[in-house]
Amino acid sequence: LVRKMAQGKVECNTISFSAAVSAFEKAGEWQKALQFFAVMAQSEVQSDIVTFNAAISACEKGAVWEKAVELVAIMAQSRVTCNTTTFSATISACEKSCKWEKVLQIFSVMMQSTVESDMITFAAILRVCETADKWEEALWLFGLLMQSDIGSDASVCSTAISVCEKAAKWE
Repeated sequence: LVRKMAQGKVECNTISFSAAVSAFEKAGEWQKALQFFAVMAQSEVQSDIVTFNAAISACEKGAVWEKAVELVAIMAQSRVTCNTTTFSATISACEKSCKWEKVLQIFSVMMQSTVESDMITFAAILRVCETADKWEEALWLFGLLMQSDIGSDASVCSTAISVCEKAAKWE
C-alpha cells in the first residue's frame, strides 16, 4: 500500500494514510507509523480520529509518551475530538515510561470531557500507581471504578491490592 501510494497508484487520502499508519502500528513499526503520519500532515491530507489513534497507539508501543501527548494537543488544534481509545493509548504510553503525574493529568482531562473511561484506562492508571508506589491515588481510582458502571475484573482488583500491599496499607 505504501509503495503504491508513493508511486501514485493509490490515491493519497485520509483512508489510505490511516490504513498505512495503522498497519505500521500493528506491525510494531512505531517509527515508520510516525514518519508516515508526518508525511500525511505535510501532504495536507486531513487526519481523522482513526489516524490519530493509530499514531498514538504507535507511540504507546514505542514508549514515546511525549509524542503521544503532543499528538493529543495537535488533535485539539485540528478540532478532532478525542475518544476513549485516544485517552487510553495516551495513558498507556505514559504508563510505560512511569509518568504517573502525566497519567493522572490526562485522566483528569478525560473526566472533564464527555469521553467515558473503560477498564483498559483504569487498569493502566492502576499499574502506573503501583509502579510509582502511589497507593492513595490507586485507592481513589479504584473507588471511582467501583462507583462506575464499568465494574472490575480480577486483574484490576489484584493491582489495587498489590499497591496497598507494597505500601503496607493492607487494613
